[in-house]
Amino acid sequence: MLRRGLSFRLIIALATVALAGPAAALDVGDKAPDFVLNAPGGKQVKLADLLGKGPVVLYTFIGAFNGL
Repeated sequence: MLRRGLSFRLIIALATVALAGPAAALDVGDKAPDFVLNAPGGKQVKLADLLGKGPVVLYTFIGAFNGL
């Protein structure tokens, strides 16, 4: 059952990415488009809200949680 649920979520995630279409790349110095992310506790965080408090740095940990 767990494997089926995981497969279903993977299919939904891939379909979402496919339907979103290609994203335009940003150049150095370009402003990021506003977006919303889910945060712990059921809250949502908007980039625009964070920018009102000062500079924002986004960093990705590519491969950080892949088990290798």
